[in-house]
Amino acid sequence: MMQLPASLPNASSYLGPSSESKELLPRAGFITLSIVMAMFTVPAIVLNSTVIVVSLMNKQLRQPLNYALVNMAVADLGTALTGGVLSVVNNALGYFSLGRTGCIIEGFSVALFGITSLCTVALIAIERMFVVSKPLGPISFQTKHAVGGVALSWVWSLIWNTPPLFGWGRYELEGVGTSCAPDWHNRDPNNVSYILCYFLLCFAVPFLIIVASYSKLIYTLRQVSAMGYIEGGAAAKAEAKVARMVVLMVVTFLVSWLPYATLALVVVSHPDAPISPLLGTVPVYLAKSSTVYNPLIYLYMNKQFRRYAVPFLLCGRDPWPSEEGSEMQTTVATINNKVSPS
Repeated sequence: MMQLPASLPNASSYLGPSSESKELLPRAGFITLSIVMAMFTVPAIVLNSTVIVVSLMNKQLRQPLNYALVNMAVADLGTALTGGVLSVVNNALGYFSLGRTGCIIEGFSVALFGITSLCTVALIAIERMFVVSKPLGPISFQTKHAVGGVALSWVWSLIWNTPPLFGWGRYELEGVGTSCAPDWHNRDPNNVSYILCYFLLCFAVPFLIIVASYSKLIYTLRQVSAMGYIEGGAAAKAEAKVARMVVLMVVTFLVSWLPYATLALVVVSHPDAPISPLLGTVPVYLAKSSTVYNPLIYLYMNKQFRRYAVPFLLCGRDPWPSEEGSEMQTTVATINNKVSPS
């Protein structure tokens, strides 16, 4: 039987507190991690649940361009409920409490929701690029395109998170031993090949899609800005606004996911690297923190969603009344007024 790495608790950690788990982190450390995780998990559940509820309640939000946004809220809510809540409980206990089978289920569930959310971020970038830049000509974005993209995000995540259930890779305890994830530590060639494919196709490819799509979008806005400078600079303002949003989206994506991906590559390429369990836990929590960043950036900074979500959260009171319509819709209208499709 293959042994767990020295930096992780052994199988006894599935059964209850052990002297080994106490050596990884003192009791106060586990409690601190539980509190920190709760600070991410509770807002994530509230914010993403609100997005889903108000989308179901208001027909105005059920538009093709919003399908991916709601899909991201569903995936992030799933991550918060499976990974976030369980991390809070297990850290409070000081060990992983669900046994080996529970570890596999939790690892698979968190990975499935997490990669779906990550792929949805890439999907949103593609949708915005196609709507604004129209690289294939004047093709309208319809419901079938939105549904197809959402389905693809789930299928892609399922394809690459299922193999550990059947022997290619595996799910194992990570960090201080209170949560589970794909096993970055195992040096078996079968496992290493899975981790490398997982990194390439579930992180590197979505990131390249995000960068390429937003680069094309900003390039288009710069062209529109150059053509429309006489008309009060509206296009230039739209360009600056979208550019700020793009920088914010890319930075938060990297803050959330780059440390986790980097840790995985370091462990795979240098298995003897001195990485403490606590240091290995930080990237895990940063990745799970995206469940809070995503709704704030993609949804609550969107006028259309904010118009319904904020009053819902505040029992009908809206401290920031604003006109209906999203920033993306405004940008598309600006461009359509200035550029005729070829």
